[in-house]
Amino acid sequence: MKVLLKKWRIAIAALLITGVLGAVFPEAGREALKLLGVNISTIIGILVPVFILLGLFDVWVPRERIAPHLGEASGIRGIVLAVLLGASSAGPLYVAFPVAEVMLRKGTSLRNIFIFLGSWSSMRLPMVLFEIQSVGPVFALSRFAASLAGILLMGVLLERLLGLEVRQEILERFEK
Repeated sequence: MKVLLKKWRIAIAALLITGVLGAVFPEAGREALKLLGVNISTIIGILVPVFILLGLFDVWVPRERIAPHLGEASGIRGIVLAVLLGASSAGPLYVAFPVAEVMLRKGTSLRNIFIFLGSWSSMRLPMVLFEIQSVGPVFALSRFAASLAGILLMGVLLERLLGLEVRQEILERFEK
């Protein structure tokens, strides 16, 4: 019980605060509950199909098909593929983490996981097209290039800063 309380302490505290505020301000409390229901149904509506697809991907696609393209020895080709996979994503960022977990289990290097997550979060192609229309092509493409440079730098630096021992420990967790 203590482990559950410790694990869920932030959510429990938020619910308690919301409950107290809802008792003091009943209209705001009803609105908060309505928004909570909408958010939960939205997340479930997205995550359930994603988990089904990831489960099928995990079972149907062998590790030998992914590791050469995104693994430790993939080099520049793996980096380009990680950027393209992340930039062509269409879902919210919280979907990227289960996808990254499956990619890790399939032999993707940590460097390419970091690059994939960075690309998903800041280089999505639909966002770039919107920026070109909104703020002009010079700014949009400059931001895209700066994001790309930063993501590549962070991917390489994070992999090196972790060290071989920590990387092996992380990868062993996902290979089980």
